Amino acid sequence: MSRVFGYHSFGGPEVHTYFDRPDPQPQDGEILIKLRAAGVARIDMALRSGHLQAFNGHLPFPQIMGIEGAGDVLATGAGVTDFRVGDAVFGFVLNGAGTYAETTVLSAANAARKPDELSYENAAAIPVSGTSALDALDGLDLPDDATVLINGVGGSTGLVTAEMAQARGLTVIGTGSDGKRPVVESLGVTFVSYQAGDVSEQVHALAPAGVDGLIDLVGGESMRSVAGLVKDARQLISVTDEAVGELGGRFVVRRLDRSGLEKVAALMVAGKTGAHISRSVPFDQAADAVAAVESGHSTGKVIITFAA
Repeated sequence: MSRVFGYHSFGGPEVHTYFDRPDPQPQDGEILIKLRAAGVARIDMALRSGHLQAFNGHLPFPQIMGIEGAGDVLATGAGVTDFRVGDAVFGFVLNGAGTYAETTVLSAANAARKPDELSYENAAAIPVSGTSALDALDGLDLPDDATVLINGVGGSTGLVTAEMAQARGLTVIGTGSDGKRPVVESLGVTFVSYQAGDVSEQVHALAPAGVDGLIDLVGGESMRSVAGLVKDARQLISVTDEAVGELGGRFVVRRLDRSGLEKVAALMVAGKTGAHISRSVPFDQAADAVAAVESGHSTGKVIITFAA
């Protein structure tokens, strides 16, 4: 048996609960791992709230939160030849088994070996934020003298995207709330505050001819308010709002495979980007971790940790 954190019905934070379940058994192509760290992502709350039932509406209750984590392999299913018991791994859990859990199962195709140089916490921050940044930047494929605007730069995905963009030689402008200014500017990003007047006018003053690419991490009216700043609407990519197509832009194409995980891990090992973890909490405080992310005010990544 292992302890997990999840919910018995869709809803808000009031549906959170801990419960026990038998350790899941790895099926063909899967691995069973003991979690050492799990990332907390905004998609976790969207799934819990029932806003993405195309992804989890078919799953029985209770459901377990979390889609990204890192840990040690306890067992392998049939057909798994690239991982062994004891390997340290990280990746996506896309089968509903969750990562706010002491143990879980995931597809070997969505996992990668954790480099020795990375902690479990840093590795657990890669799947959602790290590969979202990679996929968005690869989608833009800008030349190394271009300027990119990141709408919502102060969160975990925004900070990683900014550093990856700079590693590619791009000039980065980022929008965010004033509380996130210090960490954003510490990366060498030109910061535009939501509280300092019209965002579009502020960016236009910095890039009168427009920006070469725009990565939206906010969606909604915020996305619409800056969409006109990109020279070519096709170079607007949103990671959060599929309505970007109405503006001539594109929704990010997510790959979710081992290659992306390995690429981001290599960038971290090389010092090209960091995990930007702002808070780590033990598993028995999972609700606090969720609240920190759901508030929208956290800067960087929030991680849940588990005993070794």
